[in-house]
Amino acid sequence: MTVTTDPVRPVLSTRRRWTVLAVCCLSMFLVGLDTTIVNVGLPAVGRGLDVGTRGLEWITDAYTLVLAGLLISSGALADRFGRRRVFQCGLAVFGAASLICALAPSAGVLIAARAVQGIGASMLSPVALAIVVNAMPDPKERAQAIGIWASVFGLSMAAGPVTGGALLAGLGWRSLFWINAPVIAAALVLSAVFVPESRAQRARRLDLPGQVLLTVVIAVVVGVLIEGPHIGWTSPAALAGYAGAVVATVGFVRVEARRREPLMDLRLFGRPVFSSAVLGAVAVFVALNVTLLLNTMYLQHTRGWTPLAAGVATLPMTVGATVCAPWSGRLVGRSGPRLPLLLAGGFIAAGGLCMVRLTPHTGLRLLLTAYALIGIGFGFANAPITNTAVSGLPSARAGVAGAITSTARQLGSALGIALAGGLVTAAGPTGLAHASRPGWMLVAACGVFLFFVAHVSRPKEALAGPAGGRVAAPRAR
Repeated sequence: MTVTTDPVRPVLSTRRRWTVLAVCCLSMFLVGLDTTIVNVGLPAVGRGLDVGTRGLEWITDAYTLVLAGLLISSGALADRFGRRRVFQCGLAVFGAASLICALAPSAGVLIAARAVQGIGASMLSPVALAIVVNAMPDPKERAQAIGIWASVFGLSMAAGPVTGGALLAGLGWRSLFWINAPVIAAALVLSAVFVPESRAQRARRLDLPGQVLLTVVIAVVVGVLIEGPHIGWTSPAALAGYAGAVVATVGFVRVEARRREPLMDLRLFGRPVFSSAVLGAVAVFVALNVTLLLNTMYLQHTRGWTPLAAGVATLPMTVGATVCAPWSGRLVGRSGPRLPLLLAGGFIAAGGLCMVRLTPHTGLRLLLTAYALIGIGFGFANAPITNTAVSGLPSARAGVAGAITSTARQLGSALGIALAGGLVTAAGPTGLAHASRPGWMLVAACGVFLFFVAHVSRPKEALAGPAGGRVAAPRAR
């Protein structure tokens, strides 16, 4: 996706620029919230629609799979047809699919509607970032805005379980989707009033072969992880899945390397700073989603807690993310991404290690401490990862870097759900705690990986902002 500041359009006033950021953050809060709000309601959805663990995994991952697969193409559409137009189209699709989710009579309908939700959400995430970048011509101001944007997205995912638990307590699982309607309506009105239209100076062509192959790669990898425990990891179907993933990946790389305007600019991965940030985004969201799913299953199935109680138990996680996300953005703006990445890695690893000896009777104090540590780490992680990915690049490549990072986040979410579900799918209530221990080791390992990302990152690039230099700006009006 190409992000450029329109040289003809006058720069917006300061108030208008930050209003545009607020509108984009509202939509991103909704996208992130819907990634995790369903987690705490999975047992209730399972009882209401008579579906098991495997079906519940698909209800969650249908959304993230489609979202991850279409993010970059949606950005290219926005470059060609107008960012505000595509943004508003995404809001409308997301809202309509949410209503179908709320009315779904069966698991199949709900899974299909969740996939359509993912289509709508794919038009919001990278497009919102492009709108923000286009509205902020000053590199320092743009770096601050990106930090806030990434922090809001991370905060929304951490707030999902608490919000979901509160809704389930009074209104049932269908309210998890009804809640989207007023937010969508407000975002549509605000975007029409405050968000200016913008396009790339030269729109990129759509890469349909690359899009198809990327979707196949993501879907096959996550599908094998979800279905593996049921079909057997060495069954003919699983082996065919492994082969299909390899063939699709090789095909994707070959196609992208030969195209003049590829879906994904693979040359970016030649930059260690960028590639480590993308892998860091995957790791952070694997850790978060493993935590959320294991927490939901453990507290509701093993401990017999209500959805509200299970959601409230994650309050330390939400508070930690809420406090540390804006703090992380300020640290990135002042001194670069290295320190917040080190803090993120340390806290996530410590939280995972607290849970590696989980039992059906683990004390509440240890549980809350672990959730708080993971939340703090998650709060510190998002702003430096986003800024590291787009730092040092010219503005024409910042958008595609942001879109790839957003894809990595959603891929991490899908992988986290699939991995956590695979660990506990065959475990009964009494054995679930022991079965989840490898998942908590994975959370700790994801935290340790962030130390490597911090080592590779370069603070000076983060301070330069994604434009790679200052942009002369006409007087604001």
